[in-house]
Amino acid sequence: MNQKQEKTVILPLFGLPRLIPYLRPYRKKMVRMVICALLVSLIDALYPLFNRYILNHHVALGTLEGLPLLIALYIGVLAVQSVMNYVSLVDSGSMEVTMNHDLRNAAFAHLQTLSFSYFNQNSVGYIHARVMSDTGKIGMAVSWRMMDCIWNGSYLLFAIIVMLIVQWRLGVLIIALMAAAAVIISLFQPVLVKLNHRVRELNSVITGDLNEGIIGARSIKLLNIEDRMQREFEADTEKMRSESVRTVRWSAMLLSLVTMMSSFALALVLWRGGALTREGIIRIGTLSVFLSYAVGMIEPLQFIIQNIAAFISIQVNIERFTRLIEEPSDVSDTPEVIERYGDSFAPKYENWEPIRGDIEFKDVSFRYPDGDEYVMEHFSLKVPHGMNIAIVGETGAGKSTLINLVCRFYEPTEGEILIDGRNVRERSQLWLHSSLGYVLQTPHLFSGTVRENLKYGRPGATDEEIIRALRMVSAAGVVARLGEGADPSKTWSAQDEVTDAEIIKGLDGVVGEGGSQLSTGEKQLISFARALLADPKLLILDEATSSIDTLTEKAIQNAIKVVTRGRTSFVVAHRLSTIVDADLILVVQDGRIIEQGTHRQLLEERGYYYSLYTRQYEEI
Repeated sequence: MNQKQEKTVILPLFGLPRLIPYLRPYRKKMVRMVICALLVSLIDALYPLFNRYILNHHVALGTLEGLPLLIALYIGVLAVQSVMNYVSLVDSGSMEVTMNHDLRNAAFAHLQTLSFSYFNQNSVGYIHARVMSDTGKIGMAVSWRMMDCIWNGSYLLFAIIVMLIVQWRLGVLIIALMAAAAVIISLFQPVLVKLNHRVRELNSVITGDLNEGIIGARSIKLLNIEDRMQREFEADTEKMRSESVRTVRWSAMLLSLVTMMSSFALALVLWRGGALTREGIIRIGTLSVFLSYAVGMIEPLQFIIQNIAAFISIQVNIERFTRLIEEPSDVSDTPEVIERYGDSFAPKYENWEPIRGDIEFKDVSFRYPDGDEYVMEHFSLKVPHGMNIAIVGETGAGKSTLINLVCRFYEPTEGEILIDGRNVRERSQLWLHSSLGYVLQTPHLFSGTVRENLKYGRPGATDEEIIRALRMVSAAGVVARLGEGADPSKTWSAQDEVTDAEIIKGLDGVVGEGGSQLSTGEKQLISFARALLADPKLLILDEATSSIDTLTEKAIQNAIKVVTRGRTSFVVAHRLSTIVDADLILVVQDGRIIEQGTHRQLLEERGYYYSLYTRQYEEI
């Protein structure tokens, strides 16, 4: 799988302007958060002045006069700060959670509009990281990190103003020390960012190793490579351990230097401030103010530099998320079509014309968006309503391409496809997909019960209709096996007698993640029943019987004859015995139809189809 190369980009203002459309709903909350943060930092910066007043007017003078009022004022200010803290923390937390919720919903909704080509070019892990990891880091950045920067930055500003007003000489001294500390922290921060990034990369590698070890457990045991997998895993964990230790050492060194700078600032203030106090230039209360700032300003300074580094790092996450959300789809409806028919999230069913099922390819050529060569050229075909079309050919001949174009999973590069005499682009994708029944070679079932999976095909289906569909495809025994109290080890064949009560019990059976409780053939039967339940106007069977035993295959062939009657159907077949009764067989090679006709006609021509059929017969 080719993967897009990630590049670190430098975006203006850390890329935050690109998030403005997603921040607008939180305008009021952000203003409230900023106001609360400013008030909290202002009060924090003014606290040393309370201590200064108490030391100068009460401790130094040995009097309690006016102290109760001052204590009441102190408590009142503390209460206000506590309320502001509470509001700020709640707003920041709720904004992070809500923004993650909104960004992930927006990303997932946009993914639903993208064509198959996007998923062909990007791995599941890549897309998962965009939707989950990147959005989480963005939510954290615009809530907690932004508020940290506002609080710490405003605290430093207010503290500097107070120091310069109270005693500018000591203020300049502390500011100079803060500047030196900022330089030291700035020198360490890029190294720490790089080391932490390396640790995260190695963690991703280890997660991939673990995932591969779990998913490929059967292959690992069959190939007898447990020792090799263990060595590779241990090598990767050793790299992570080594890098993590390096990160801890650099973090410890920085923390030690910051602590030393704080102690140095405290000692310098005591030395210089003590001299000014002895000379009578400042009083003991003023000295305590500068002692508080000397100790308290290093940590906010460190947080600001850390958050700036985090904002620089978060640019990649913002760029990747916005790239996903702005990714255009190769298959999309025009504004005019959306206006008339709606889209996947707001369909206008009242404007949908009934679909009959006449399909025509008019001089269609196609190449995949990430490909350079045409896989289909100047292809023309008329399929009248109700015709059963079989498509055969070697692997890679273009069978699935033809099906994907019929379903409008891809758009023709040249030419057009008509359904009921109109270009498919003149109607919505949902209009077409709502009339499709599709059974894949590798079926997919969603986590949940059998009933839930079947009702994806038709949400309002009754149990009687579900049972009828299951019996038509010989899946009744498969479902009964999942019922409460049923013997899970018992195997069922298509000819076994199963009561309706047993089927209904089995409908509440859980299929497991991706249908893990069922074999591939059993999943295919359930998938087939789901398609039939939808009563589609167009039926697509893509190697739908490739994983089914011969006896069940015969039962399904009989069912196919029933369900394809009166509706247009396309059957991609590997087993040629399954399509001998098709109305028309298309033999595809290199994206072109090289032969077409009925089974009997193609055998009489003794061409490519004849060689395929006889070769398969000999293999049997």
